[in-house]
Amino acid sequence: MNKKRTTIKDIAAVLNISPAAVSKALRGHSRISVKTREEVKRVAEELNYQPNHLASALRKGKSNLVGVIVPRTNSNFFSSVIQSLEEILNKAGYNIIITQSNESFQKECTNIDTLLFTQVDGIIASMANETVDLSYYEKIKSKDIPLILFDRGENDLNVDYVGINDYDSSHIIVEHLVSKGCKRIAHIGGYRRTRIFNNRIRGYIDAIKKHNLPLDKDLIIESALTLEDGRKKMLELLKQEIRPDAVYAASDYAALGALQVLQEYNISVPNDIRLVGFGNEPFTSLVTPTITSVNQHSEKIGRLAAETFLERIATPEVKQKLNKIILDAELVVRNSSK
Repeated sequence: MNKKRTTIKDIAAVLNISPAAVSKALRGHSRISVKTREEVKRVAEELNYQPNHLASALRKGKSNLVGVIVPRTNSNFFSSVIQSLEEILNKAGYNIIITQSNESFQKECTNIDTLLFTQVDGIIASMANETVDLSYYEKIKSKDIPLILFDRGENDLNVDYVGINDYDSSHIIVEHLVSKGCKRIAHIGGYRRTRIFNNRIRGYIDAIKKHNLPLDKDLIIESALTLEDGRKKMLELLKQEIRPDAVYAASDYAALGALQVLQEYNISVPNDIRLVGFGNEPFTSLVTPTITSVNQHSEKIGRLAAETFLERIATPEVKQKLNKIILDAELVVRNSSK
């Protein structure tokens, strides 16, 4: 049987007072006696009363909720961003609702609809790999709800954005590998349709050209950058007539998959093939050899995204200049490329 949700009217009926008096008592209104407030609280607990936050948000026009959309929560980068976001927003009196798209456009659309129905005061998001159609994000903008994008979505929408310089990151990685004598550097990248991965591919290509290295299209492989993709793409690279002497993977998971294959084939890392990942996941410092990677400053990105939302919500009537915050990447050099 479905249990009926307890309402303010139910509490009022038990105590034989008006629903308005119950509402004021629950809010601790000074015009309601202490005795009545205590009675209301007692009955509310007995009846397992839960406030209807959605109805309250509709009345006040403010929910003190912020929606967060991430591609996945099992990544240290995204979980660290969320932790930083929550810390800043909680101090300002906001709670967050976390949703994940699992890199699915359809799931992302459902998440947006759910958050809008919940009357969130703002949305902070990183787009799914599959997302090309931006109409659902335009829907958020049309409702004058602050939208802040991070990591993915730079320039795709005319909204605030926080991320790192993906183009320069590739230059830093190629420079490092060239300094170690590498001449045939492969790139296991993400899909070009996603701006950050397109920027990493462009940065890689321009850095290869800068050092007058041969630009071989067979060395540029697009993928979903999972661990399994890293394994599969590394096997493809090993089947080439001339093997690469270095591999730059645009995610640490793909780099780990590549490392597993290289070790299974008794190919020494870094002596035979040097390896660089992206994201500075915790496991990069735990595996053998440890994996060189790019630190994306996740905590700082979370803090800046939260502060940007708070600026927007503080003066919604003022047309502020859009924040486009691009952080410099940091290469953390470890044994896989030394």
